[in-house]
Amino acid sequence: MSEFEFIALMAFLMANVALAIDAILPGLTNIGVSLNVAEGSDIQGVITMIFLGIGVGELIFGTLSDSFGRKPMVYLGVGLFVIASIISATATSIETMLFGRVLQGIGLSAPRTVSMAIIRDSYQGNQMARIMSFISAIFILVPMVAPMIGQLILNTLNWQAIFYFQILFILITIFWFKYRQEETLIKEKRTRLSRKLFTNGFKEFVKHKQTLIYTIMAGLMEGIFILYLSTSKQIFQDQYHLIKEFPYVFAALSFVFGISTFLNGRFVVKYGMHNLVTISLYLFSLTSLIYLFAFYNSENPSITILMLFLFFQFLFLGFIFGNLSALAMQPIGHIAGIGAAIFSFVSMALGVFIANLIGEFILTTVHPLFYAFFATGLVALILLNIIIFGKQKLEKFQLLD
Repeated sequence: MSEFEFIALMAFLMANVALAIDAILPGLTNIGVSLNVAEGSDIQGVITMIFLGIGVGELIFGTLSDSFGRKPMVYLGVGLFVIASIISATATSIETMLFGRVLQGIGLSAPRTVSMAIIRDSYQGNQMARIMSFISAIFILVPMVAPMIGQLILNTLNWQAIFYFQILFILITIFWFKYRQEETLIKEKRTRLSRKLFTNGFKEFVKHKQTLIYTIMAGLMEGIFILYLSTSKQIFQDQYHLIKEFPYVFAALSFVFGISTFLNGRFVVKYGMHNLVTISLYLFSLTSLIYLFAFYNSENPSITILMLFLFFQFLFLGFIFGNLSALAMQPIGHIAGIGAAIFSFVSMALGVFIANLIGEFILTTVHPLFYAFFATGLVALILLNIIIFGKQKLEKFQLLD
C-alpha cells in the first residue's frame, strides 16, 4: 500500500466519526419535533452523547487491540455501530435516541482509536505528526460536506435516512480496510490479556508526565470543539436565523480547519510540533481576548464579524489538534494501543464535561463560546509552560551532572 492510500484509508476510518456527528446537525430541529424535545439545550445531547460513547469505548477497544490485534477490534466496533445506528433511526423517545448515540460512539471508538494505534505502529516523531496532519486534512473534508449531505437527505427523505446513510458509508470503508490494510501488530508483540493489563498500562501512562499534561491540553481543546459542534445549530440557525445557509457556513469553517491541518503537515517537520503548538495557542488565546474586549456586554456582532473571528480560531486550532496527539503519544509507543485508548478517553471525557458545562449558557448570545475559547487557551498555555519549565530544569540537572 502506498503512503497516499494509507493516509486516505486512515482518514476515512476516522471520518466515520465526523459523518455520524455532522451529518445529523441539520436534522436536529426535526429530531426535536419528532421526539417532543422543546428546549434547544436538551437536543445538544444528541451530539455530546456520541462523544461520551467514544471516550468509554476507546478504553475497551484500545486495550483489546494490544492483545488481539488491530483489525479484529475494528470489525467488532463497526458491527456495534451498525446496530446502534438502527436503534437511533427507529427511536421514538429522546432517551432511546441518546442510548443509540452512546452505542454509536462506543462502536466508532474502535476505528478511531485503533487507527491511531496503527499510525503509531507505522510512524513516530515528527513523521507521525506529518502523517496525522495529512490524515486530518483529508478527514476534514467530511465535516465540510456532511451537513450538506444531511440537508440533502432531509430534503428528499427524512432524518432517519441520515442514519442509514452512515451505515452504508462505514460498510464501504470497512470493505476497503479489510482487503488493503495489513495487521500492524504481529502476534509476537501482542500483550497477554489480563486484569492487570489496563492498570499496568495506566500506571505506565501516568509515569510520563508530559504525556499526561499534553492529554489534558488535548481535552481542553476537545472541549471547545465539542462545544462548538453541539451549539452550532443554536448559534447559526436560532441566533442568526441561517436555516438554509447553515450547512455552507459550517462547511466554510471546516475548510479553514482543514487548510490549517494540511499546512501543519508541511510545517511540522521543519519547525517542530512543540513550537507550532506554542505559537498557535498564544494566537488562539489572543484572538478570543480581542473578541471579548470588542463585544463585552453587547449584542452579537454581525455574521460577517463572527465568521472573521471564528476563521482565525479554527485556523489556529488546526495547528494544535494533531500536534498535541502526536506529542502525547510520542513517549508511549511501547503501549500504543492502550496509550491511545487512555489518551482518547481522558481528553474526550474532559471535553464532554466542558461542552456540557458551558453549552447551556449559549442560548441568546455567542459570547460564552469565546469565554470558553479564552479560558481553555489560557489554561493550556499554563500547562505548556509547566512542560517547558520541567524540560529546562531537567537540562540544568543534566549539565550539573
